[in-house]
Amino acid sequence: MMFEPTLPVTCAALAIEAAFGYPDVVYRSIGHPVTWMGALIGWLDRHLNQSNASFAKRRAAGVAALILLLGATGVVTGLIVAVVPGGWAGFVLVVILCASLPAQRSLDTHVRAVAGALETGGLAAGRSAVAMIVGRNPETLDEAAVARAAIESLAENFSDGVVAPTFWMAVAGLPGAALYKAANTADSMIGHRNDRYAAFGWAAARFDDLVNLPASRLSALWLVLAAALTGQSAAEAWRAVFRDARQHSSPNAGWPEAAMAGALGLRLGGPRVYGADLIADGYMGAGRADATAADIRRALRLYRVACGVQYAVLLMLALIARG
Repeated sequence: MMFEPTLPVTCAALAIEAAFGYPDVVYRSIGHPVTWMGALIGWLDRHLNQSNASFAKRRAAGVAALILLLGATGVVTGLIVAVVPGGWAGFVLVVILCASLPAQRSLDTHVRAVAGALETGGLAAGRSAVAMIVGRNPETLDEAAVARAAIESLAENFSDGVVAPTFWMAVAGLPGAALYKAANTADSMIGHRNDRYAAFGWAAARFDDLVNLPASRLSALWLVLAAALTGQSAAEAWRAVFRDARQHSSPNAGWPEAAMAGALGLRLGGPRVYGADLIADGYMGAGRADATAADIRRALRLYRVACGVQYAVLLMLALIARG
């Protein structure tokens, strides 16, 4: 069976990442797979994204850049899987490599820092903390907007930083998860609708939308189940998903954001400022907009339980696959 070997690896990798994260000493010594991917994307951007070329040529160059990025990632990870020894030694090595790709622990740490900053340092500290995880202009945010931004980031990154790499790891092991991270990193670096990247980043943005489709729906499901387990409103989470998710400008982000908003009784999303630009967007949820640091901590609890729900499902599937 194709899925059987990947499920134990995925379960073990998630457990290690949740417990230890990505050690700072390793990051300082050799970086992180995402930084290596980012370096390649930056090189491709500098050499292929020619500002004097036509829109069509720059779009074609972006397609070529994505193919080269995915090809390099697939070759490297495929070779790793092919040459690792059999038995426990190979299993442990692949698990350690896979554990570097989800971001359960780091996402919790960064969002929790926003709650702590608001509680101890007020608006100025909250703005500084939230600027580490969102791209919008923090100077335009009051305390409620800082809290909403942190919760929105938690919901969206639960989908593309946790559920998506886990999904593709379960489907195709280390190569699957690494290829996903490469695509997602490309989208975050070049998938922007501005003069430099509207053409060159088109392929990266569209491909990222495609590979995130399964995870965005699964992340909403995990959050609804977590709401039921934590005494939040699972019914309202469902209503928000079916009513609001497709109103989001992203085909994927609205699903976990709507589920989170409905479960917590909040209203998330809506217009927001990135740099000097006001971006219109749909509202997620029909609750109150005056979010607080306490709501961030409620969202974090929901997130942790949702991670646990995902893990329980994977463990159950792994046990079934083993007969």
